Amino acid sequence: MSTFALILMITVQGLVACTTAYFFFKVLKTPPKQEPDSYSENDDIPR
Repeated sequence: MSTFALILMITVQGLVACTTAYFFFKVLKTPPKQEPDSYSENDDIPR
C-alpha cells in the first residue's frame, strides 16, 4: 500500500468515526418529546 493510500484511508476512517460520534452524542443530548397525556384527552367524554 502506498503512503498516499494509507493517509487517505486513515483520514476517511477518522472523518467517519468523528461524524458517527457527533450524531450519536447529539441523539443522546436531545431532550425527549413531550407526549400528550392520554387521561386528559379523555376528559371531554361524558359519563
